[in-house]
Amino acid sequence: MKIPLPLRVSALAIAGALAAGNAAAQTFPDFVVNEGSVTGANPATFTADKITGNYNEVISFSGNTFQAALIWDAGQFVANDGRTPVNSQLGLLFNNQYRLYGIFQGTGTTTTSGSVTGFNFAPGGSLRIFLDPNSNTTFNAPSNGGSPYTTGNSGDDILLASGTPSSGQGTLDPNLPTCTGSSGGGSGINCGNFGASSNFTLTSAGSSYFTSPVPFYNVSFQSGQLNNFSPTGTQSINGSLDVIFNSGGGNTGGPVPEPGTVALLGLGILGLAAMRRSRRH
Repeated sequence: MKIPLPLRVSALAIAGALAAGNAAAQTFPDFVVNEGSVTGANPATFTADKITGNYNEVISFSGNTFQAALIWDAGQFVANDGRTPVNSQLGLLFNNQYRLYGIFQGTGTTTTSGSVTGFNFAPGGSLRIFLDPNSNTTFNAPSNGGSPYTTGNSGDDILLASGTPSSGQGTLDPNLPTCTGSSGGGSGINCGNFGASSNFTLTSAGSSYFTSPVPFYNVSFQSGQLNNFSPTGTQSINGSLDVIFNSGGGNTGGPVPEPGTVALLGLGILGLAAMRRSRRH
């Protein structure tokens, strides 16, 4: 699994009207992709500001701590501050298509208030982003969150970036209306959210794929959505996860969003304080 890019992942979530209002005011820094650098792909360049996708995660709980291993599969590039899909060659169907994926490992602590579980990521772990030219890599889940996802048919995969997670938060609330659904029982697909940030560094191959700005952003923000699960033992979960980039110094593409702001940006997972405040009121 590969997720190579120093990222800073900050909290991100679909937290109702409050989140939507904040997200509407947010702008995402642009970046340029050169698909001609991918073996087998057709020559093409485009500008985007967000990458959407899905994730699978194995997370293990012990007391008030957790270990998480995650694989992210990019699905689409988006422009116009996350509003307009961009045509690209991401995919699995045709010879010119390729895959973009990331591998994440992290640890942290949990807090509990009634049925609501909060997640706080600790600094450390790893993030790697890979390019799969032939779209044939397979992903193998670990037995627990302390070990990373492994890959098969990945000998031709290219590491684009790597990084170290620096912070992140999330909230799981099975009593949210979007989680319980009309039938109740907490079986819905929007039961919370999370957001994280990591430092992010491109490899030489990554600089050929992500060509602008130069130097490229050194922080990655990730946000996602949580399906319902029990925060005990080892669990396998999945959901949506989006990625944006920025510069830690704020001199490229504007200031770095605060964790709470990033959490409100996306269709995502780490619905921090916003979700808690929404629930209390």
